[in-house]
Amino acid sequence: MSFDLRQILHLDLIKVPLEGSTKREAIDELCDLICGSPAVTDPDNFRSAVWDREGQRSTGIGEGLAIPHGKCPGVNEITMAIGRPVDPIPFDAIDGEPVKLIILLASPADKIADHIQALGRISKFMSDPTTRARAYEAEDADAIFELLSSLDTANQA
Repeated sequence: MSFDLRQILHLDLIKVPLEGSTKREAIDELCDLICGSPAVTDPDNFRSAVWDREGQRSTGIGEGLAIPHGKCPGVNEITMAIGRPVDPIPFDAIDGEPVKLIILLASPADKIADHIQALGRISKFMSDPTTRARAYEAEDADAIFELLSSLDTANQA
């Protein structure tokens, strides 16, 4: 059975536009969203896990996308927050380009396989240039939610 993004996609965890204009501000803003959800019971531990991971190597994977993530105790279930900044943000991405969409993934420490599947699923969808363009041009959170929901539905058929 493949991982279904609709399980972890929640409209209230999508923010368009993000208020932050730097990498730190944008990631912290998305952390605030996730930490306000029932998925996270230890916000400080989650934030530390995200920034520890980011310190190892930038999660700016190229083509305008960043997928910061953290696995740790204090996260009850895999979830994600998505944000699109007003203007692209310098992110130390592997291709040197600024980031147009940030998808923050939170996972329990003991759900390594699910964490990897979720990262893979996000990467698969966002590797399509048409999908990326639609996400980067989304007017609001509803548009991103509908885009990702419809992609997952289409791929499950």
